[in-house]
Amino acid sequence: MTNEITEFRIDIPQQQLDDLRTRLDGARWPAPLPGDGWDIGVPTAWLRELVDYWRTEYDWRAAEAQLNAYPQYTTEIDGQNIHFLHVRSPEADALPLVLTHGWPGSVVEFLDVIGPLTDPRAHDGDPKDAFHLVIPSLPGFGFSGPVTESGWGIDRTAQAWAELMRRLGYERYGVQGGDIGAGVSPEVARVAPGSVVGVHVNGGPGPMPQLPLSDAELASLNDVERDRVRRIEAFMQEEFGYIAIQSTRPQTLAYGLVDSPVGQLAWIMDKFREWTHPRNINPDKIIDRDRLLTNVMLYWLTGTAGSAAYVGYAHSGAWGAPKANSGVPTAALILAHDVGIRRYSEPANTITRWTEADHGGHFAALEAPELLTTDVREFFRDLR
Repeated sequence: MTNEITEFRIDIPQQQLDDLRTRLDGARWPAPLPGDGWDIGVPTAWLRELVDYWRTEYDWRAAEAQLNAYPQYTTEIDGQNIHFLHVRSPEADALPLVLTHGWPGSVVEFLDVIGPLTDPRAHDGDPKDAFHLVIPSLPGFGFSGPVTESGWGIDRTAQAWAELMRRLGYERYGVQGGDIGAGVSPEVARVAPGSVVGVHVNGGPGPMPQLPLSDAELASLNDVERDRVRRIEAFMQEEFGYIAIQSTRPQTLAYGLVDSPVGQLAWIMDKFREWTHPRNINPDKIIDRDRLLTNVMLYWLTGTAGSAAYVGYAHSGAWGAPKANSGVPTAALILAHDVGIRRYSEPANTITRWTEADHGGHFAALEAPELLTTDVREFFRDLR
């Protein structure tokens, strides 16, 4: 095994961008189903308009330059190529912090929080709250893809993150993440409890409650908790299909997504609509459409739809599996869309901060970057 860390810069050949434009120009469109509404999938009229923007106005080279403004590297860990951003703070005593994205996200999720977290002095903050940021692409995602071996679930990824921080020379650090990142981050603390000073997640650190709940247990919940249980039940009934497909037939799905940019866009936009808040507003009215498209581009340009699906949902124990408590202080930021329930998270996590918000969706760094930044700063303030 080599510990070599190599500088990396995104440089997509123009031929790939020309090919994308050709595919978008020649896309075959399905006839709209009756009603053409979100309840049956991504509406054809809405997606056509977004694709037209992608074809004629979106500027990948500007997005590429924005990403390349941050130092990026690759290294091989446990046989897998790992891509990461490493943005050091101008404050010498900053606390190292690992930010982990989820599916269908990428390192693009964190672009709006990099400045405030690394350089609070320049963003109306206290320089004592500064962080050195390490932002890896999950194995199989984007420039960390594809995967060549099985087994890259949250446990193995957490071990890789601990090794990455060791290679970078960080002996004490924090971890933060949402979605898959909210599973990986507490696991890093279990892998390296002597190094991780605090765990911060958005959406809740898990596990989910084991459904169905008994009448007696339901009666013991408050109104907010019962609402979240109902929304978990609705998710399992109405939205679980994508997990069933990705965790059982990721290769079959990959042919369509890797070959069709419109298919890739629709597959990801379906989730951004379902998981942004409020749900009845189109996702490009909540998150900047250029940012949405840049996130999609990382999947498209790297051809990693299949390996991201495989890694994201083919690991065992993702739903409700009990975990040992690391003893590391843990904070949860629960935005309006989220369904985290503290009483179910407490046995496996040492929760010292639980923040409820009345706005925001699943993608905290994209939807509520200021709220996320503030919560992260306040949680880690006493752990430095």
